[in-house]
Amino acid sequence: MQGPLEGKVALVAGATRGAGRGIAVELGAAGATVYVTGRTTRARRSEYDRPETIEDTADLVTEAGGHGIAVPTDHLEPDQVRALVDRIAREQDRLDVLVNDIWGAEHLFAWDTPVWEHDLDNGLRLLRLAVETHAITSHYALPLLLRHPGGLVVEMTDGTAEYNRDTYRVNFFYDLAKASVLRMAFALGHEVGPRGATAVALTPGWLRSELMLDHFGVREDNWRDALDRVPHFAISETPRYVGRAVAALAADPKVARWNGRSLSSGGLARVYGFTDLDGSRPDAWRYLVEVQDAGRPADPTGYR
Repeated sequence: MQGPLEGKVALVAGATRGAGRGIAVELGAAGATVYVTGRTTRARRSEYDRPETIEDTADLVTEAGGHGIAVPTDHLEPDQVRALVDRIAREQDRLDVLVNDIWGAEHLFAWDTPVWEHDLDNGLRLLRLAVETHAITSHYALPLLLRHPGGLVVEMTDGTAEYNRDTYRVNFFYDLAKASVLRMAFALGHEVGPRGATAVALTPGWLRSELMLDHFGVREDNWRDALDRVPHFAISETPRYVGRAVAALAADPKVARWNGRSLSSGGLARVYGFTDLDGSRPDAWRYLVEVQDAGRPADPTGYR
């Protein structure tokens, strides 16, 4: 049985782990050919020094029903990004979905630390990883995506435009990075929309990434054990949930209605009807405003 994205080609930039991996796998499950990039391979680790690799992600894409292709790429290096896009053009002659999920900066920011006290080199490196990489990738990939009408660009960030507008996010550098990516999607919407494509910003909720699970000392199969220490973690979601959001957008013939918009996994689940792996539909950003930020006791009832 053909998937809705059979014959489509996607590039998930920054697909080693977390949301990028979840997105790549769900695009594969819908039948797409998915190029997955990152700096950690089976032969070499990035400064993250974590075990997840782009080859592992590509294998998961293929196991899900798609065709996963791992291409080691540092998206701060224009020559590497140009070579990546040239390869996709040579092998596929098209690109239907571009997901800019490059980040790689969890180790570079300090919580609630003002700009004058924050390590400057780390802060500037964070901005390069979070913003410059996306700009370089769009510069080289969008001409290929625009060869055929109906292309989709997804700028991955943390927080909706509405939430981030009124909420200080972690520190100066982190806040600026996530706001910049939101604005990128808005600007790209103006540039690709008249040319037959759609650009959106998309945020997961509280993500049960490999890094987050390790931080709380749990695994995906026992993640609820962390709720005694972090009760609001009950609203969390798997990376596959936001992956299903991207797959739904990519398969939607009327996706242009979202052009330039800021979207969330929970919000799109209500529109498209998909669920997380456990059958729930967590709506983390509404929960954060109405429960966590409001100082109410943890209670995900009505938000899952």
